[in-house]
Amino acid sequence: MTRRQVTFDPHTSPQQRHDKDILFPLKVVAIDENLNVVHQNNVQFDSELPEYRTHGGVHIHADGLTVTSPVLMWVKALDLLLDKMKGAGLAFSRVTALSGAGQQHGSVFWRRGASETLQNLDPQQDLHQLLQESFSVSQSPVWMDSSSTRQCEDLQAAAGGAMRLAELTGSRAYERFTGNQISKVRETRPEDFLNTERISLVSSFAASLFLGGYASIDFSDGSGMNLLDIRSRDWSEICLDAAAPQLGRLLGAPVPSTSVLGPVSSYFVQRYGFSESCRVVAFTGDNPASLAGMRLQPGDVAVSLGTSDTVFLWIQQPSPALEGHVFCNPLDWRAFMALLCFKNGSLTRERIRDESTGGSWELFSLALRDTPLGNNGHMGFYFDSMEITPPAVGVHLFDPDDNKVSSLSPQVEVRALVEGQFLSRRLHAERLGYSITPGTRVLATGGASSNKDILQVLSDVFNAPVYTLDVSNSACLGSAYRALHGMMSQSVTSFFDVVKKAPEAQLVATPHPSAQQHIETSSGPRSSCVVQVHQMSPDPPQMSQMIDIRAQTVWCTARCCSASPDWRRESCRRPAPEPQHPIGYA
Repeated sequence: MTRRQVTFDPHTSPQQRHDKDILFPLKVVAIDENLNVVHQNNVQFDSELPEYRTHGGVHIHADGLTVTSPVLMWVKALDLLLDKMKGAGLAFSRVTALSGAGQQHGSVFWRRGASETLQNLDPQQDLHQLLQESFSVSQSPVWMDSSSTRQCEDLQAAAGGAMRLAELTGSRAYERFTGNQISKVRETRPEDFLNTERISLVSSFAASLFLGGYASIDFSDGSGMNLLDIRSRDWSEICLDAAAPQLGRLLGAPVPSTSVLGPVSSYFVQRYGFSESCRVVAFTGDNPASLAGMRLQPGDVAVSLGTSDTVFLWIQQPSPALEGHVFCNPLDWRAFMALLCFKNGSLTRERIRDESTGGSWELFSLALRDTPLGNNGHMGFYFDSMEITPPAVGVHLFDPDDNKVSSLSPQVEVRALVEGQFLSRRLHAERLGYSITPGTRVLATGGASSNKDILQVLSDVFNAPVYTLDVSNSACLGSAYRALHGMMSQSVTSFFDVVKKAPEAQLVATPHPSAQQHIETSSGPRSSCVVQVHQMSPDPPQMSQMIDIRAQTVWCTARCCSASPDWRRESCRRPAPEPQHPIGYA
């Protein structure tokens, strides 16, 4: 009998999060022991559960800032999904382990007495009927919410500032992060908060349903709360006290992401035919699960080229910053992962394509092939919309002498855009502690990853080979891999030993052997507004030099500074000054 691992995934993928039309499904993937996908299914919240009247799976409240989802909609979606799987003939008795992923940052507030309800579920009834009275807050705050600015300010003040909070928890205060949402619920709905027995993340909430009891929050998803000390991997007492009294009791102790939480609830054994030996592996967040689905290895970087560009990093020694996020690694508890989101991605590339090459991707690619590495010193940073990383807006163009200019020729502008985007991605990755090594791979995904000329620029900028990988449903697939790893962790310690049968990534670009020479030649003299910058690292020195000079210039431009400081000075190795309004929403 073939063993199967199942993953349940109520989430949107990172590359979807800034798209115009976001669909929020509950998805499932089942794999066999050879990592073959044997079943896939989903439930669309809006169309299949219209009684909850969501748009994109959420309710946007009148203030335009508060965004929530009905908890019971998620529960009913699970009922419907399991019924679909049963109708499709999936043999639940063959499932040996299950895990899952949930939208990061969302929270679920369990009412007093819910634990007893979970332990005594009647298999003759649907879950959503049994749990009608189990939630003290019926509308769960989700990652799109930006209504907790004051709570963010309070948390940062308690921690000693935005940078100190980032050093402690991996991120400065964000409105969507769970700790700030909990603080808001405590202040605005005190009776409901007092009636709360347990607070879960979306991931641990889903795991609790399968476990028949409260599931622990895992280290990786817990890192997206502004509450977890990412180095001790325990709740920060400073942050807990700032958010709510006795909050640690409501959250429970966090656990490693590879933990086997226990057997599946008897409810699922009796209602659907799951085996009593089926184990529930800790659920995690959608972004950590995507790292598993892409099978990132130490030193790798994944770049998703979508409407927004997302960068995933596997790092060993993190350096949290005011932009970006550092999480505990879901595959190796001793390591970390970092996440950077750049709002101006494919839509900006499409605008320059339309303006510079008449809407033709072929001519866009030709412009990249016909212009030299380093663009003869011309550079551009394009923030059509207010950028997330860094918080800046506008188009900033520079000539070879670092003079700001109003326009570039069409072909030069194409390369200025693409090189500038990827230089920014690398700079901010390095700020979080990422370093390029001889074994570094860049994994490219998303729509623009089909353009080999764009990927060639990516390879040159990162001075590393670029691979492509089919990672549709990466968070869901990653959770299935994690379920298998969790079951085999007693005998197989490495996640990569478990997934070695998965399809290999395909090599599509290698850095040009003369990239360093071209960029060094094109760097040219620096104007007086940019202090001479020495090589930051030997690999590749001139590319690193350009990254610092140009990106640091825009960094200071966004903050109304008059000059770029010398990176090499101690004062400039520290983070840039905090902006006037450091609370952010990404």
